[in-house]
Amino acid sequence: MSNPEIRTTCPYCGVGCGVLVSVDEAMNVSVRGDPDHPANFGRLCSKGAALGETVGPDNRLLYPKVDGEVTDWGRALDHVAGEFKRVIETHGPDAVAFYVSGQLLTEDYYVANKLMKGFIGSANIDTNSRLCMSSAVAGYKRAFGTDTVPCSYEDLERAKLIVLAGSNTAWCHPVLFQRIRKAKKDNPDLMVVVIDPRATPTCDVADLHLAVRPGSDAMLFNGLLCYLQDSGELNALFVERCTDGADEALASARASAGELDVVATACGIDTDTLREFYRLFARTERVVTVFSQGINQFSFGTDKVNSLINCHLLTGRIGRPGMGPFSFTGQPNAMGGREVGGLANQLAAHMEIDNPQHRERVQRFWQSPAIPGQAGLKAVDMFQAMETGKIKAVWIMATNPAVSLPDTQRVRAALGQCELVVVSDCVEHTDTTQYADVLLPAQSWGEKEGTVTNSERRISRQRAFLPTQGDARPDWWIVSEVGRRMGYESAFDYPAAVDVWREHAALSGFENDGERDFDISELAGLSHEDYQYLPPVQWPVSHAAPQGSARMFSDGHFFTRNGRARFVPINNPQPAHAISDDYPLVLNSGRVRDHWHTLTRTGKSPRLSGHIVEPYAELHPDDATQYSVEDHGLVRLHSAWGEIVVRAQVTGTQQRGSVFVPMHWNLQFSSVPSVDCLVSPATDPVSGQPEFKYTPVAIEPFPVVWHGFILSRRRLELKNAAYWSCAKGQGMWRYEIAGEQSPEDWARCARDLLCSHETDVDWLEYFDPAVNRYRAARLVDNQLESCIFIGPDIHLPSRDWLSKLFEQGPLDDAARTSLLTGKPAIGQKDAGPIVCSCFSVGINTLVDAIQSQHLTSVEQIGEALKAGTNCGSCVPELKALLADQD
Repeated sequence: MSNPEIRTTCPYCGVGCGVLVSVDEAMNVSVRGDPDHPANFGRLCSKGAALGETVGPDNRLLYPKVDGEVTDWGRALDHVAGEFKRVIETHGPDAVAFYVSGQLLTEDYYVANKLMKGFIGSANIDTNSRLCMSSAVAGYKRAFGTDTVPCSYEDLERAKLIVLAGSNTAWCHPVLFQRIRKAKKDNPDLMVVVIDPRATPTCDVADLHLAVRPGSDAMLFNGLLCYLQDSGELNALFVERCTDGADEALASARASAGELDVVATACGIDTDTLREFYRLFARTERVVTVFSQGINQFSFGTDKVNSLINCHLLTGRIGRPGMGPFSFTGQPNAMGGREVGGLANQLAAHMEIDNPQHRERVQRFWQSPAIPGQAGLKAVDMFQAMETGKIKAVWIMATNPAVSLPDTQRVRAALGQCELVVVSDCVEHTDTTQYADVLLPAQSWGEKEGTVTNSERRISRQRAFLPTQGDARPDWWIVSEVGRRMGYESAFDYPAAVDVWREHAALSGFENDGERDFDISELAGLSHEDYQYLPPVQWPVSHAAPQGSARMFSDGHFFTRNGRARFVPINNPQPAHAISDDYPLVLNSGRVRDHWHTLTRTGKSPRLSGHIVEPYAELHPDDATQYSVEDHGLVRLHSAWGEIVVRAQVTGTQQRGSVFVPMHWNLQFSSVPSVDCLVSPATDPVSGQPEFKYTPVAIEPFPVVWHGFILSRRRLELKNAAYWSCAKGQGMWRYEIAGEQSPEDWARCARDLLCSHETDVDWLEYFDPAVNRYRAARLVDNQLESCIFIGPDIHLPSRDWLSKLFEQGPLDDAARTSLLTGKPAIGQKDAGPIVCSCFSVGINTLVDAIQSQHLTSVEQIGEALKAGTNCGSCVPELKALLADQD
């Protein structure tokens, strides 16, 4: 008898995919896409498909800890509440802060915001969504009066032109990329333009790629605004009746971007390419402009957002099917956090902290003692205030700021000297938890109940399908219990998550009367059963729209004081720090295809860790030549704020003068503390969002005398390597290592690296002292337990065949004989590095099939090997392999 499937929502990006989960008697978790969920219709990306591999008990925080000692909930909660009260009584409410996360559910977020702003009386609560989407929030609010995303995913299918600006959709929002790819296949007239300094996999669907100079997007869209007016595309009726400020915005744009040649030069693209894009945009009525971190993560990200919104307002391309400015959010509940006021400059239910009427209304609804009269400290400012001692106590929930904030060495110093650091998380060991005085175990995905809101304003349920491990509790419960112990019992008396939901929904409609965009009051009376079976629905869900709302502003009415949208004049903003002789390259950071944030979840999955196994710096071949960088060699990157050592990846897809480094790796998975230790702490003055996409850096080779790798069934603590990174494999861990000095005793060095000095195990060794080539294997009961390969350069045997030996039982004679060669015996095959993570298909398998079966298309590869048939993220790589075989 099979177990029933549970409908829930993926915990990764802001797409908000529905998933169906089943659990067998052995507690093995199986996941498939929910064909009925309107966000994904059954599609999943590689990360979503591998969710079952990430819910294991390893590295779970199971019990409360105070000062490193396990304790019970009562003592831990009393300690937290007592310490917060002490700090508040001594230093005032602004001496405490909450730093929360888009990984929280809406119910968790709501209670945290209520405790801080309504009862502690400070606005010092901010979220890691500040790092990814706050410029989109600020841009929408400046233009529309509220943080309103006007579009729906179905607009991607109904558009005639999709502009992807600063969004590597193929890797960061793969399911939406699949929808775009299918829409283009179904409708050959659909055109796609990609605006990105890099030639990312997203360019695979592009009819036009604008490889603009980093940070020049505002200039590009200002030029488009002028071109639209000059081409007669100004929608006079819409502009006159529904907007304010068009003349000022046009005048500002013309001051810097009125001439096509000037714009082309500033953007670093040729005039003909620029004219082609402008003509395409001007002549296409149904345009969706998708934007993400490449627009937002600048010290002038809000201006960039408004520069592209201005173009939609000028043409009236908003509020109708197939058109509008569409922000793709980064986290699963970044939108939910915005709805409950999780940002330091917001109140709940899209009300404003600087509006006295809003403050009075929320205070009256909550019956709270005080609402702060001004915005709190935004993320970067919050940790700087911690460093100076202004903030004495911080509670960090479901996030890892020691890795993800810019200038991370300074963040770590601030955490190290803060009087009280409380961390509630489901993960025990992160770069942040090492600074915690108190650790509070939170439920993980699969254990908790609540809601999330995706990029198209669609609210979906997350439902429990696993028993809670250890003493973990829901985040809303943890916060409520602290609030009760601080003396606010009646305000935080929530028996279940649905009770939090009802209050949140009721507040959204409280004295609203259509004044505010966010209104889900029609859902305020849900019963426990209705809440349990709540279907996905897009807000507003009000008396006027009880079934939800697909898109906003269809009536031309906005949420400003006079109901009119606002153009925002944009000049020609520049990054906070310019490149120089000392720092001549521009650093850009972002995601890779198969990993998520700081690896606490995806790092558990062998198949997700097989595609890209270590941190790297991607740079153009001309830059590599100029700075003497060898492809796959190690390089040191340094900025005014820090330095890291990573692997070089030389590629023509990178723009000259730029370097890309992924954001994921940290001290749990490498010797790299975080790429963000290089990143400038400069922030947008409106949104507070950091400038992750533009930090001046220098690059140079990192000299080592040996390179190597280790495969081990045990996770190791490496102490003798100048560089290391690790990745989870099937039944083992893979380490890439390098050293600056040759040891006097290679055998002893190998045993130190493998943390093994037993004399009763079977060791196989080979050493060539003339070239410092050393290889050894440690066998237990004739099974490969670990092996180490070291050489004088980067040319080492493939790891893939050796990795497969860890999935076997005792080694046969052929494998044992071939072990130290690192190559399979004659007749055996090496699949090679993973290309398709969904089906674990390696590059050698693909090349062999292409050649032996004469495959000429991605479709034929899919039929033969399944590669590319699930999430589709590997399709650009499959196309490249096919091209290489021609």
